[in-house]
Amino acid sequence: MDIRVVFASNLKHYRQARGLTQAALAAAMDVDRAHVSAMERGQQNVTLQTLQRVAAHLDVAPAQLIEERSEGDVRSRKP
Repeated sequence: MDIRVVFASNLKHYRQARGLTQAALAAAMDVDRAHVSAMERGQQNVTLQTLQRVAAHLDVAPAQLIEERSEGDVRSRKP
């Protein structure tokens, strides 16, 4: 599967699981909501730095955003 599609799906899943809107995540990351939307649609190639920032704001390990997961798998990063 295309890594952008995997990332997009995981980003949306973990964002919603945390009860965040696209606007709330965008504000926390200091980016435009359209940027979050583009990432969630797989239309944005993200850098490793962006991957790390998104993961930090969603409290997940960066690897969780790029690994294929089964539905219902919502593992949080352990402290």
